[in-house]
Amino acid sequence: MGTLELHPAVERPDLLAPSVAVAVSAYPGLDAQVAEIDPELADTAAFCERYVVGLDVSANCVVVLGRRGGESRFAACVVLATTRADVNGVVRRRLDARRASFAPMDVAVAETGMEYGGITPLGLPPGWSLLVDARVVDVPLVVVGSGLRRSKVVLPGAALALLPGAEVLADLAAAPPPS
Repeated sequence: MGTLELHPAVERPDLLAPSVAVAVSAYPGLDAQVAEIDPELADTAAFCERYVVGLDVSANCVVVLGRRGGESRFAACVVLATTRADVNGVVRRRLDARRASFAPMDVAVAETGMEYGGITPLGLPPGWSLLVDARVVDVPLVVVGSGLRRSKVVLPGAALALLPGAEVLADLAAAPPPS
């Protein structure tokens, strides 16, 4: 995978957020690998350029907060870096929310126990929805966060469909509008 030096994730829990290390151990069939990276290059575009990883095999995990009345619901959405999650349409409806938006950074970090820029679908809080775009599942090996900015996890895209609360959606993401 590009120029990443990969190691079995179960052998390098020091490169994983605590909840991610627990998830990787709980699901050995994930076949997850981890690579240490420069934390200054954790953001997708910089990471892909430096480590020669295609945007089409790099997935972003965003935390969405949906609200209806006084109730709040969280979801993690996983989409390829070449697309964007349909937060105000598909995600809002899946959360049965009147309004949905990206969770503020401090809220996302506090709720997940992960670092901003490293949030991953692995090791999410119990009860969260995990919405995965079908294109991610179709990628033989996909790069996701590790819960930390200083590493990335590589695993089969199909493994994400096996995580707790996962729902694979064909219409979760769309190509971003031209800039």
